[in-house]
Amino acid sequence: MKLSKRVQTITPSSTLAITAKAKALKAAGHDVIGLGAGEPDFNTPEHIIEAATLSMQEGETKYTPSGGLPTLKEAIMDKFKRDQGLTYIQEEIMVSSGAKHALYTIFQTLLDEGDEVIVPAPFWVSYPEQIKLAGGTPVILQTKEENDFKMTREALTNAITPRTKALIVNSPSNPTGGMYTRDELQAIGEVAAEHDILIVSDEIYEKLIYGDAKHYSIATLSEDLKARTIIVNGVSKSYSMTGWRIGYAAGDKEIIQAMSNLASHSTSNPTTPAQYGAIAAYNAEQAPVEEMRQAFEDRLNRAYEQLIQLPGVSCMKPKGAFYLFPNVKEASEAGGFASVDDWAAALLEQEQVAIVPGAGFGAPDNVRLSYATSLSLITDALERIERFINRTTS
Repeated sequence: MKLSKRVQTITPSSTLAITAKAKALKAAGHDVIGLGAGEPDFNTPEHIIEAATLSMQEGETKYTPSGGLPTLKEAIMDKFKRDQGLTYIQEEIMVSSGAKHALYTIFQTLLDEGDEVIVPAPFWVSYPEQIKLAGGTPVILQTKEENDFKMTREALTNAITPRTKALIVNSPSNPTGGMYTRDELQAIGEVAAEHDILIVSDEIYEKLIYGDAKHYSIATLSEDLKARTIIVNGVSKSYSMTGWRIGYAAGDKEIIQAMSNLASHSTSNPTTPAQYGAIAAYNAEQAPVEEMRQAFEDRLNRAYEQLIQLPGVSCMKPKGAFYLFPNVKEASEAGGFASVDDWAAALLEQEQVAIVPGAGFGAPDNVRLSYATSLSLITDALERIERFINRTTS
């Protein structure tokens, strides 16, 4: 059977692939430590589970509007006002089947054949694929590790062409954990305004920030930037609800309406009981979010100190999300490996530690390690990595 050209261009998700491989090895009886997953290891808070259960018992198991329940939109509007001082109306919000679905729908709605979207690298693996599926062209903007992998005004300006339609901003970043300051976002926004391009601001990790870092949404900097920004967020990371598949987009009413129309012909609506769970997530006490954030910060601090002691490994300290993104090129070359991909494959085979090679994120010298797992497993994994490096470089 001949497949469509569009699906033949897709590169499989490297994060899901390594997670699946680790789970398969573990199921076969191997002592595998998987550091590839992009999801918290905590269960969803009990009050959220109870709210979803109650909604089903009360008969809330039918279709909802394709763009989401009005009550959930109200909860999201309250969240924006409470956390960021942003005001939206219901017509400016679309609830989706996960933040990934919101991003997919944005690109399907905005892009025509050949339209360009600037994607700073390192990037989340699905951005380029979703842009290509919409007929667009991802323009990869390489950033520098010594600048904490953040794009500059000059680099952004040089990447813009007459076909540039949009720019992706992801802060905190997956995979680097880096964050933009207010001044850095202001500079990016000024370039976007000057060239009249849209901004897709992926803020899914906004609640998971550490130390003295502060999250800023580019939409808060001016009314013009708010008007040209589509914010993407959801409950997956902050509330440990990855499997519930509830995300949302907020922005220009015309764009949001078109996205909702498109969703009506694909998903019909986000899962109804999951929407009621998300209402509880946003409207109830936020203590579980802070408890999880504190646990991640403790793991980060301990894991980072252990990681930077490894020979041939360097790493910026993340300010958000739950990933470490070390450069292992020196260790890989010292071990005689042709690439970091080969190095990571050998690590899994020899020490049974699953990490995600950075090539899929546009950074072939790096690897991504998730610390969304227990501190004991993280410590054990880093000890195995150290043993692997010492053995392969001796």
